[in-house]
Amino acid sequence: MTTPHPLWRYASPAHFLPLTGRLLPALWLLAALGIAGGLTLGLFIAPTDAQQGEAYRILYLHVPAAWIAMVCYGAMAFWALWGLAWKTRLAFVLMRALAPTGALFAVLTLLTGSLWGRPTWGTWWVWDARLTSALLLALLYVGFIALTSAVDTPDDPRRGDQAGALLALVGALNLPVLYFSVSWWNTLHQGASISTRGSAIAPEMLAALLLSTLGFWVYAGAVVLARARRLLHARVESEARWPRALGSLA
Repeated sequence: MTTPHPLWRYASPAHFLPLTGRLLPALWLLAALGIAGGLTLGLFIAPTDAQQGEAYRILYLHVPAAWIAMVCYGAMAFWALWGLAWKTRLAFVLMRALAPTGALFAVLTLLTGSLWGRPTWGTWWVWDARLTSALLLALLYVGFIALTSAVDTPDDPRRGDQAGALLALVGALNLPVLYFSVSWWNTLHQGASISTRGSAIAPEMLAALLLSTLGFWVYAGAVVLARARRLLHARVESEARWPRALGSLA
């Protein structure tokens, strides 16, 4: 018989809940420090961009939001696949916990992108590949949340889990389109300023962007874990009601 990997034990509420309970205070503190430090450095200390002027500073919110929105959906699809393959309760809980956070950052991406596009492009919106696929990502999040809520039954969330997982996996096909859109098509959206070959922005700008990104990433992780704890508590309580109800009827 194959010995389970030690990490498998964290799929149990008895291990997951205490671990996340210990991690969350440190994550909240690190998120606050990263966001405050990154935005302070980016908004007040980093130099003004030579081409875009002060309008470029919205990137310290727009870029982290866009990254988080994409990665959250990728993680949601991963846990959807894991849940369908292994039937683990925690996988579906994490899948659901990621959706509202990903939706928030997807909408924030669209809003900050429009605010950035108005002074640089002269318009709030264009139907190019990057913006259209970003809008589709936000709609996929909203559709996932609506679908799981509509299909759920009061005492059995498994139907919502399966329906949401299928939508998450199908919607993941949009991720490579979103990521590679500026390379595959001619769009108004600029290409990546940071790559494995280096950075095209000033060191002070890069430091501010990395620090704010770290803060927003930790914030997103903390929110997802806190929401997963609530969902897991609710499921454990729901499952415990059945034996109590049967016992009262005996």
